[in-house]
Amino acid sequence: MTDDSRPRWPGTGPPWLRHARGGPASWWPWVSSLAIAVVQVMGSTLAGHRQTGRVQLDALGYALLLAGPALLLLRHRTPVAVAAGTSAVTLVYVALGYPYGPAFVSLVVAYFVAVGAGHRRAVVTIAAVAYAAHLVTGMWLYRWLPPAGDGPVSWAEVSAAGAWLLAILAGAELVRVRRERFVRERRERAEAERRRADEERLRIARELHDVLAHSISVINVQAGVALALIDDRPEQARVALTTIKQASKEALGEVRQVLGALRTPGDAPRSPAPGLDRLPELAEQAAGAGLAVEIAVDGARAPLPPGVDLAAFRIVQEAVTNIVRHSGARTARVRVGYRPEGLLIGVDDDGPATATEETGGGNGLVGMRERAAAFGGTVEAGPRPDGGFSVLVRLPHADKEGR
Repeated sequence: MTDDSRPRWPGTGPPWLRHARGGPASWWPWVSSLAIAVVQVMGSTLAGHRQTGRVQLDALGYALLLAGPALLLLRHRTPVAVAAGTSAVTLVYVALGYPYGPAFVSLVVAYFVAVGAGHRRAVVTIAAVAYAAHLVTGMWLYRWLPPAGDGPVSWAEVSAAGAWLLAILAGAELVRVRRERFVRERRERAEAERRRADEERLRIARELHDVLAHSISVINVQAGVALALIDDRPEQARVALTTIKQASKEALGEVRQVLGALRTPGDAPRSPAPGLDRLPELAEQAAGAGLAVEIAVDGARAPLPPGVDLAAFRIVQEAVTNIVRHSGARTARVRVGYRPEGLLIGVDDDGPATATEETGGGNGLVGMRERAAAFGGTVEAGPRPDGGFSVLVRLPHADKEGR
């Protein structure tokens, strides 16, 4: 099949071919121009019967009435040229003494389209030139133009023509401003929707990272223990395999919950999101990986918003996971302090840090800071002087919107 005979998708190819294929965008200029032509011809013909002092329409008059709508077919491609052309046609029509009436519709449409396309200065210039030519014709050239015996235009007519032009330009400017505002608001809504979608993707990615990183770290450690003990101490290897089963089951449940919320965003989750009340479970899982977690709570417990509660738990979970993966410590301390200004969480280990091949992508601390920042909180993390690592988290009781 040659290039010339290759099928094309609708909407592709040169503009004239797209117009020929049909569709609202292609036939609208023809239909609207035809309607304007009918209005101008019929309206001016009827008006001519009542204006006995004007020149009756002839072939030239009808040609001028049809020239404006014909030019409007190009109004979206060359708006300034069409505005100038319709001005000239309308000026010649009036100068030759043909009847007043809806002969100015093409001029109005051309001005509106050109101003809407952003050519405001050019349209004002064209209108000023057309108005000056109308003054010269009505005040001086009328002697040599039909109808015979016609006198100069009055100042009332001159003022009316000027006011009419100003009204057209003002209306076109108003339409342009409203259209730009509509386009801007639509673009802002689209950008807001994109931001919300990006934030939702980031939230889901962070949630999956926290769930999988913790569970897979526990599974990795226990798998290593099981491999090391399966021959000499099979009972202890069985315990490690049981821990792997429990950790994988919990990870699958949480991943299923996250993906379920993604598929049906309008429905409530089937199980509550984890919070600080699940810290004992976290400590039990860490113990299975060989890390003893000591939990201390200071201050009167206060109910937390679900988002803050989930963020606090995930941050602690990520901090404990980092200790399992990147530290040789056998003990970690988690301190949860309920303060009037918010929640204060500390996670510490005594080290030492271990350099292994399985260090991950370094997204753990970034994820913790992003979670805290989403609720107006902060995360401070760094090595301790004694060789361990410390994470200090501050979270307000409510999120940025006061919930």
